[in-house]
Amino acid sequence: MSTLDNLKAKAGAMKDKAVGFTRQHESRIERGLDKAVRTVDAKTKGKYRDKLETGADKAKDALNRLSQTPEGKGRAKGRPGQRRHDA
Repeated sequence: MSTLDNLKAKAGAMKDKAVGFTRQHESRIERGLDKAVRTVDAKTKGKYRDKLETGADKAKDALNRLSQTPEGKGRAKGRPGQRRHDA
């Protein structure tokens, strides 16, 4: 097994752990995001409120997608053996 295959397997296992963690603690993570937005909003006196709310909404969407991921699907995107070539 090559080093790249080992790294892919470890990345998949790490994503599976993250999925389990988000399923178990999703509401606590969302409350933490809300608290962070409120804190930063207060410190900046509302100057960046729209951007903070947009960022929090995107983070919550990503959290929701991650918690909906089926177990054992923690694989990197793309097909096996597919390489990305930047021009």
